[in-house]
Amino acid sequence: MRSCYKPPRFQPGNSVYNPTMAVNTLPMEDVKAPAGTRDRAVGLWLLAICACLLAMIVVGGATRLTDSGLSITEWRPVTGTIPPLSDAAWQSEFEKYKQIPEYRYINKGMSLDEFKYIYWWEWGHRFLGRLIGVLFLVPFLYFYFTKSLRPELLPKLVLMFVLGGLQGALGWYMVASGLTERVDVSQYRLAAHLGLAFIILGFIFWVAMDLLREGARVPQPRFLHPDIQGTRTAMIALTGLIYVQIVLGAFVAGLDAGLIYNTWPLMEGAWVPPELFPHSPWLANFFEHQKLVQFNHRLVAYAIAIATVVLWWRCRSPLLPGPARKAIHWVLAAVGLQILLGIWTLLAAVPIALGLAHQAGAVFLFAVALYACHALTKMPSPVAADARAA
Repeated sequence: MRSCYKPPRFQPGNSVYNPTMAVNTLPMEDVKAPAGTRDRAVGLWLLAICACLLAMIVVGGATRLTDSGLSITEWRPVTGTIPPLSDAAWQSEFEKYKQIPEYRYINKGMSLDEFKYIYWWEWGHRFLGRLIGVLFLVPFLYFYFTKSLRPELLPKLVLMFVLGGLQGALGWYMVASGLTERVDVSQYRLAAHLGLAFIILGFIFWVAMDLLREGARVPQPRFLHPDIQGTRTAMIALTGLIYVQIVLGAFVAGLDAGLIYNTWPLMEGAWVPPELFPHSPWLANFFEHQKLVQFNHRLVAYAIAIATVVLWWRCRSPLLPGPARKAIHWVLAAVGLQILLGIWTLLAAVPIALGLAHQAGAVFLFAVALYACHALTKMPSPVAADARAA
């Protein structure tokens, strides 16, 4: 029987050659964890941050659905970490809330206990944001000082942290829009706040996939088979459309457009409801008219459903890498689930539980779509070679 044993090659730095034993001549201080192990640790840390961002987005949705976002009228990044701890402190916060239009025109006569309910939602949302900052910064410093980060990864991580700080400032900018003249926050600023949250989530998730997916960092072919190239382009376009739909959902939430026209598939008994453009200029209707905002959210959902089915049908090509094909199957399932949740939420007039499930479903769908894009963009070398040869 032929032996499969291959003795290790003689290395010039080794003083002794033993065919049955590898001799390590490196100084002990130079021995580090393998690069793959370090990359995996960093990638799992980034995935944990993504999970925290999911919680942050869901709690933000609860803050909106409970009308809690204006209960804290000051931005204190450090001292605001500590909630009111005495009756006097609670009364002080309540008196500040009584000065804004939301209390005077919507919640006048609210009890202190009712105020505490909305206060805790907003405080929890802000506290979770601070906690995510700590959970990002402390491991980042550890990985940096232990030299566990690839050089090309450092600027990406710094950018993530900066974007997180910008998101906090944008959140306060959104809240400030409802403290003087409005009884709620600006839907434009709400959409910007949610949109940036998904950009940060997508950025972190993509970098995590770079570190965790086998073969993601190998050189990619310059030319691909048309089946793979076409599917990749279509998947990227679909992901962009999903992102647009998420931002449109923020306008639906900001205008409370989900609380009206709670029928499906018709609106006001018609496929295309009347009076979609009552305001001038007509462009403002797309962002300020409840009926048109909800109608557009429905139309884009239909477009996503059709595009997903077509893409799923195309993904039968044997040249597509297995992870990409499986991810597209998951995209199809996630789109179907999200549409069913959206219809159910609309028919039920947006109860909190369904509204939060719909928001979490958007995060899941976005992440699955990004994973499919990643699988079609960063392919292991054998797949890339096969695609190039074909």
